[in-house]
Amino acid sequence: YPKGTALTVSASLAQIGEFSFILAGLGASLGILPEEARDLILAGAILSILANPFIFGLVVRKSGEAASATPAADASVSAAAGRAVLVGYGRVGKSLARRLKAAHADFVIVEEQADRADEARAAGYEVVTGNATHLQTLEKAGLTEAGRLLVAIPEGFEAGGIVHRARDLNPGLNIIARAHSAEEVEDLRLRGANHVVLGEEAIALRMLAGGSAAPA
Repeated sequence: YPKGTALTVSASLAQIGEFSFILAGLGASLGILPEEARDLILAGAILSILANPFIFGLVVRKSGEAASATPAADASVSAAAGRAVLVGYGRVGKSLARRLKAAHADFVIVEEQADRADEARAAGYEVVTGNATHLQTLEKAGLTEAGRLLVAIPEGFEAGGIVHRARDLNPGLNIIARAHSAEEVEDLRLRGANHVVLGEEAIALRMLAGGSAAPA
């Protein structure tokens, strides 16, 4: 996992929990633990509980600074880029599908949820139903011959797994994925994504540009 995730988990587990009081009290009552040691545990617990909010605040602030410094990637779609595999038919996936269709691009949608897959088929799209983290699903979608992979699902961990498998399956693939945090951006790039679009940064840039592009 990226550094930001490790720091967040560390901050979450840094304070001494209340269960330590029960263990210390039991140890003292059985004569296994000296009274002084029990007092030290209590003091350490109080100090760690008091310090924890400040540690957590520092981790969150550092993560926010990293996210604000991450540039948004250009994820434009065009017919010239070859066959595309689009993973996910949620809000972002639907918008991408409309734009790909308008650009007369050759693409296939991979969607795990049956109702969304049926909705995509009803809209006239080619669809493969299955989990994109499975090699069989990616192969069925023709990823080995594709030029681009567009990962539009919101789950960062699952997206990282898809990117990793896709890169192994097609080393020359152009992979574009979405992310919600600087940690997800770092993870997706480490796993092989060529471009990662950080949603908040993309919105900010569009707003600064005056929202010149009309939504599809």
